[in-house]
Amino acid sequence: MDDLETRELRYFVAVAEELHFGRAADRLGIAQPPLSRAIGQLERRLGVRLLDRNRRGVALTDAGRVLLREAGTALDAVAAAARRTRRAGDPKRPLVLASKAGASHELLQRLLDAFAREPGAVPVEVFLCEVGEQAGLLRDGRADVALVHRPYDDLAGFDTEDLHVEGQVAILPAAHPLASRDQLTMAEVRDVPDLPIARWPRLDGSYPDGPGPEVHTQSQLAQLVALGRTLLVIPASSRAWQWPEHVAVPVVDAPDVTTVIAWPPSSRSSAVASLVRCAARLRDTAPPISSARVRPAR
Repeated sequence: MDDLETRELRYFVAVAEELHFGRAADRLGIAQPPLSRAIGQLERRLGVRLLDRNRRGVALTDAGRVLLREAGTALDAVAAAARRTRRAGDPKRPLVLASKAGASHELLQRLLDAFAREPGAVPVEVFLCEVGEQAGLLRDGRADVALVHRPYDDLAGFDTEDLHVEGQVAILPAAHPLASRDQLTMAEVRDVPDLPIARWPRLDGSYPDGPGPEVHTQSQLAQLVALGRTLLVIPASSRAWQWPEHVAVPVVDAPDVTTVIAWPPSSRSSAVASLVRCAARLRDTAPPISSARVRPAR
């Protein structure tokens, strides 16, 4: 039998992540013997060994690693289905739009204003998140639609519409010598010994190698720049969160960034469709967004 129960998957994921039956049982709030029996029954039903057990502890087999990956996806999908079902059953619920805090501020403001003028428009709740979190919010059903950024964000599996293309700027401490420049190149910003580029987590949560500090929130990054500890290269419109202690200098050869509106392909929400149509009209008819390559006066 190929059917798997969500309970079995939750049990297996807990053991696979903890690599310890006792800790997994505590995490699940159950006793260890029934957990061990459940994993054994799961292995017999699948006909493969998922875990190697020995005196040194527990280790995943190749089959176990596959099930851990697939189980996580399946459990996320079940949770997302439950959230979307509950939300669909509430006719008064707002549309949830996820966006990275500080990013695409002018575009987001225009979109919200334009959509509010649409006949029959529903309220929009803006979910401001940290870097790279929009895709997860869409997949697990906490958001209906999101503004994401190519090539940096995860767009795999979503329906999308491109909205805006822009250049990038280096955010520097105002007192740094490079802050007086009219423009920079990527080679120049990568070669500043006293000001290493901040490192954001990759999609898998790991950090790229380098001397710069590991950051995961905008507020953390903003303070590190103000303290003269790091610099970063970001889309020009993300300067919305720029502090007085910062200066933005255009990086002329940085790759362009495209702001994209994304939504799950399974969505049947008329409100999502209406918001996407509104965004496309805004892209085609509105004046250019003022995020171009000009360093602000200081």
